[in-house]
Amino acid sequence: MKTSSMFEFTNVQCTPLDLKFNDFEYCFLKSFNRSYKYLSLKVKLYQIPITKVKVNFVLLKRFNGYKPFLYNITLDACKALKHSKFNPIFGWFHGLFSNHSNMHHTCPYDHDLIVDKLPVDHINEHFTKVLPFPTGDYLFQSEWLAYGLLRSIVKVYGTLS
Repeated sequence: MKTSSMFEFTNVQCTPLDLKFNDFEYCFLKSFNRSYKYLSLKVKLYQIPITKVKVNFVLLKRFNGYKPFLYNITLDACKALKHSKFNPIFGWFHGLFSNHSNMHHTCPYDHDLIVDKLPVDHINEHFTKVLPFPTGDYLFQSEWLAYGLLRSIVKVYGTLS
């Protein structure tokens, strides 16, 4: 007997922490029908070019509140994007959104950052085929630091059933 899992977006929260540095023009989930949902966000950058970026990716699973699950990494995003095999875990996290984003190149960043219509099917493949996960409620949190200061937090909630 074959079983299959499905990932569903449940919420997204984008929080700018320094409005002089950046802000979110939009950050939303859109549902067209029961089977097609996508995520879109756009970060307006006000102090460009940006040459030093670190990112912290955390995967959390809900067990009496959200607890760290499997991954919690912080690294130099400029270096990781320059050397594609720098960190396989970063590659997995970046692969969640890279095909639907303009974050394909290394620093400097002199344009707004966009994730455009990231379909739940793409995330579903990462969570069920590329690296299978147990069912449950998940939170993918990314903290974006520029020049050593925390600038934004993006939280994407979902359920794998």
